[in-house]
Amino acid sequence: MNTKKVLHIDSNHPLMIAQLAELGYENVENYTASKSEIEEIIHEYEGIIIRSRFSIDQTFLDKAINLKFIGRVGAGLENIDCAYAETKGIALIAAPEGNRTAVGEHALGMLLTLMNKLNLVDQEVRQGIWIREGNRGYEIEGKTVGIIGYGNMGNAFAKRLQGFDCEVIFYDIKEGLGNQYAKQVSLQELQERSDILSLHTPQTPETMHLINAELINGFKKPFWFINTARGKSANTYDVVEALKTGKIRGAALDVLEYEKSSFENMFSDNALPEPMQYLIQAKNVLLSPHIAGWTYESKEKLAQVIIDKIKVLVQH
Repeated sequence: MNTKKVLHIDSNHPLMIAQLAELGYENVENYTASKSEIEEIIHEYEGIIIRSRFSIDQTFLDKAINLKFIGRVGAGLENIDCAYAETKGIALIAAPEGNRTAVGEHALGMLLTLMNKLNLVDQEVRQGIWIREGNRGYEIEGKTVGIIGYGNMGNAFAKRLQGFDCEVIFYDIKEGLGNQYAKQVSLQELQERSDILSLHTPQTPETMHLINAELINGFKKPFWFINTARGKSANTYDVVEALKTGKIRGAALDVLEYEKSSFENMFSDNALPEPMQYLIQAKNVLLSPHIAGWTYESKEKLAQVIIDKIKVLVQH
């Protein structure tokens, strides 16, 4: 290969193309070809930039004989067979630093909306309904906020809770992550003390259905639940059952177990699963379409983080 080529299979911020060109790469944008069509040409490329259009598995990687890096313009790498890619010496580049502010702000916004019924009262007032006593909200002040997963996203949420005069604690499988924003505790202590639970874990085999009946029932107090992480990390049926009993006081879900991997269409057969039917009717549930990390600013930041990491890779 005389020319270093990078294949873009999802559209991203224009700075990605411009700065890769400055690094000497030829950029090829192909946003419509199928996975099998891409597999036929991937041997020509040194890099590939993706979001979530399709998964990169062993078959794909076996055909990518000249691939040196995969840039995932997002926080997670769950749509890539990371272990197999690493055996081939392919660098895996994600950008959780790029959308952590967006996720932290969105989680806080969802929490405030949920606890103060803002989504409901807005609709009532528009219909000429003026209910004050029936719409009393709750304050964050004096509550204990529990976070599961204290990486970029968990930190960003904890940071934004400063000034609310609440206590922030977290549980993470890694030790020694406590900082000025939150105290690290055991999962048992988090369950004993939390009034609010926010999930900020990546999608891994260990986090699949992490939020389930057993974990929920281990909480001492009823709690508000926020999920801006991954939909499959929460068992929707168990969450709905806890909403019905009041164990979960309200849920703010930016991600859903039923999302398609493309994130574009939620339901492949247009049939709503029964727990989803409950969620869309429930007044103590707030939903958004996987947009917590999806701001105008984060689109640029994500691209820049990927580029900066590629520059480090090239220099070495």
